[in-house]
Amino acid sequence: MTGTPDETPTNTFAPGGRRRHRKARVSRIGARRAVVLAMAVPVASATLAGTSAFAADDSAAKPQGISVDDLAADDAQLVKNLNERLADERLGSDVSGVVLDADSDTALWDHNGSTALMPASNAKLATATTALTLLGANHEFTTKVVYGEGTLTLVGGGDRTLTSDDVAELAKTAADGLKAAGRTDVKVRVDDSLFAEPGLAKGWNEGYYPTEVTPVRSLVVDGAAVDDTSINAGNVFAEKLAAQGIAVDGDVSRATTKQSDVPVAQHKSAPLSDIVKQMLKTSDNNIAETLLRMSAAELGKPATFEGGTALVRQVLSSYGISLDNFEMYDGSGLSRADRIPAATLAQLLDAITESPALGSILEGLPIAGEAGASLGPEWGRFDDPNSECAVGKVHAKTGTLTGAIALSGVTQTEDGDWRIFSFIENNSTADPSDIKDAMDGLAATVNGCWA
Repeated sequence: MTGTPDETPTNTFAPGGRRRHRKARVSRIGARRAVVLAMAVPVASATLAGTSAFAADDSAAKPQGISVDDLAADDAQLVKNLNERLADERLGSDVSGVVLDADSDTALWDHNGSTALMPASNAKLATATTALTLLGANHEFTTKVVYGEGTLTLVGGGDRTLTSDDVAELAKTAADGLKAAGRTDVKVRVDDSLFAEPGLAKGWNEGYYPTEVTPVRSLVVDGAAVDDTSINAGNVFAEKLAAQGIAVDGDVSRATTKQSDVPVAQHKSAPLSDIVKQMLKTSDNNIAETLLRMSAAELGKPATFEGGTALVRQVLSSYGISLDNFEMYDGSGLSRADRIPAATLAQLLDAITESPALGSILEGLPIAGEAGASLGPEWGRFDDPNSECAVGKVHAKTGTLTGAIALSGVTQTEDGDWRIFSFIENNSTADPSDIKDAMDGLAATVNGCWA
């Protein structure tokens, strides 16, 4: 990974290409990666204080609240409105939230912010931060084809965005090589040994797969929603070989490559920054799970749910983010055993806004009213009379499970002040669309357009 300069610019990236003034902080992404590599088990954030970007500014690690009496008139009204609107019966009684002033790292409002609740897809913010911190924004994932003993083996490299067109190119290159060597027939195998079993996480309901998420494997083509994405990918590869005039002997099966196998073709994915943006915009569970595993695999750690989530804890600790009441068992937030407080998500977003290396997370946050993203009109978001004023003004990660809805992001007030917020509700019995309307209203309140 290419290291970033120690001194970060004071004009930090803001959503939509705008810039905002932030006090300069030290960004040591390379140091974080080195520290995480050196650790065998998760450690407390205090142990990492020497390498944390927030070591010189404790207020960033644990945002400090201030008395309502000390707030400016607009902020005092914000607190009053949030307190009143949190009582909306659609949100139920099991709800928490935190609002930070981004420039001062001050907690303007906190309601049960340290309470551990199911975060749903808001967990993807932690997964994205871990992958970008450890691998770097320009990291690419490689899918390979190797040849040995009359067999072509398609080797999974954790590229969840691999397409059939990409596989066709791999097949053409491999076929050209075979023909040049005088061969027109071959066996096809797949090697997905990069990821260890199990492929299903603790807390996943059976109804989630393969439509919401597939068993996690290192090889997949066209995001196929099937139980065995690796064999499916191998079959696609065999079809593409046949189209190139290469006969495939027998059925596709699994095999582990040998050192004697000869590389004959490879495909590299788009940069990690682009994959992160795609994952966040559409809340893609499968990409999230692959990134969790690849964060571990690329660092030589066990490519398991446990290996990945251990790195998440280490990375978040390195940013000075509280892990009190934090439990994470997967990369997507589908696990019903996951627990992340709103305060942790707000602190994480604060760290994201201040690190240029994590800029693709901000760019990937869905925008209120953005078609094709999870806050788009096709999902009925920000179309309520109270929240439609915030269309285009709220950038936030959605989260939706049965019994859990979350919304965490950033927004800029009319006065140019940036606010970071996180809202989570669990166990409301209202219709999910009504809960989302209420949640969107809270975001519009933070923006100030619903005054």
